[in-house]
Amino acid sequence: MINLKTTLKNKKNLFIVPVIMFLTLFIVSTGVSASSDNTVKIAHSSWIGFYPLDLAEEKGFFKDYGVNVQIKDIESKSDSKSALAAGKIQGIATSLDTNVLSAASGLKIQNVLALDTSTGADGLVGKKSIKNFKNLKGKTVALDTTGGASYFWFNYMLQKNNMKLSDIKVESMDSGAAGSAFVAGKVDAAMTWQPWLSKAKATKNGHVVMSSKSSPGIIVDTLGLSTSFIKKHPEQVKGIIKGWYKALAYMKSDPKDAYKIMSKKAGITASKLKTEMTTQIKLYDKKGNKKYFGTKKNKGNIYKISKVASNLWY
Repeated sequence: MINLKTTLKNKKNLFIVPVIMFLTLFIVSTGVSASSDNTVKIAHSSWIGFYPLDLAEEKGFFKDYGVNVQIKDIESKSDSKSALAAGKIQGIATSLDTNVLSAASGLKIQNVLALDTSTGADGLVGKKSIKNFKNLKGKTVALDTTGGASYFWFNYMLQKNNMKLSDIKVESMDSGAAGSAFVAGKVDAAMTWQPWLSKAKATKNGHVVMSSKSSPGIIVDTLGLSTSFIKKHPEQVKGIIKGWYKALAYMKSDPKDAYKIMSKKAGITASKLKTEMTTQIKLYDKKGNKKYFGTKKNKGNIYKISKVASNLWY
């Protein structure tokens, strides 16, 4: 277990806060017996990179490794963090930067698994008169200001364009609702993700202004679990990780059934979902996780992105 800390300075005080701790659990192919009959509840929002978790639940892959997992849909980042703090859920699938911010604020959470990185599935949709990011000045933009990939990336782009949040009229709502609001013509632009990018592109006056393809590696999602749960149930943590890997393997061995199951959660056709998941995100399997976390001597990109996130949020 690696404990990463960041030093935050201002003119008067020096604070050292735990930003995030990473637990790399790479396990052999032996079975994992159930250590508890309790249901492990994991929350995620309507993002295509999280649907393999639903697939693993539906097909019983978690149970194959002794864990009874229930996936819960929670769009709001603040709601999911409150639920974890209250013990109502044990895990959150969300962007790495969100977990950095959560850990810095005192939430006891650790990342055990890299899930995916966005390579075009997140983006800014807007009216066709909005040609680039700078054109957002004075416009009404739907944005999830409670945290998450959209808010992190939006602030990242503000810095890149020497702009401030006050330059824009922000309407705060979760990313799914933001996409819906744009499609309904209620806002000028919205920070959202698939399938809302495609839906916005299909509207008469809308288009994708920019996507995460323009800044690869910035938006990364991880599975964060409660620190107390990890300590009490390490074998179940291993089972959850193996369930994820089995879901990814099933997507390759039986794509027809896999995408049919996941498409019901996404609310789009199986063929559409497959296209989006195979071209606009990269899912992390066991090999990908080992590379992304790295070793003590050769740290992976998770440390680089965490530093970017901590500096930006500070």
